[in-house]
Amino acid sequence: MASANRRRASSSSTPVRPWDYEVFLSFRGEDTRRNFTDHLYRALIQKGIVTFRDDGELRRGEEIAPSLLTAIERSRCALVILSERYAHSKWCLEELAKIMERRAEMGLIVYPVFYHVDPSDVRRQRGSYGEALASMKEGSLSNGHRGGGQL
Repeated sequence: MASANRRRASSSSTPVRPWDYEVFLSFRGEDTRRNFTDHLYRALIQKGIVTFRDDGELRRGEEIAPSLLTAIERSRCALVILSERYAHSKWCLEELAKIMERRAEMGLIVYPVFYHVDPSDVRRQRGSYGEALASMKEGSLSNGHRGGGQL
């Protein structure tokens, strides 16, 4: 289930926006859901910013819901909360790939937020990010899939 604070103006003079959400929050639930992301989400709502946050918790073997991918497509910008174990999640990386695809194709604005990680570790794929991406490459290559690229 997803949360989205949505408000629609009833005035016919209000211009139609090409997006449903001003902000899409991308985060690793077990790292930040009950603390940083909750506080950020509440602050955005209090400021009247229409925000999408996935409230569902994916279990191993489940796929990202099509509604989540649609929410990315219908967002003006994405806040990607890069926490220590974000890159260890196949779903987070799939979500990030969709976000970056929309950035390239449609100009989606992307803001990285480094939560308890060194930005240079993410950029240079060191530390937990290097480990996670190396592990994914090995798993992908052994399964006959293409390896991942840089974040």
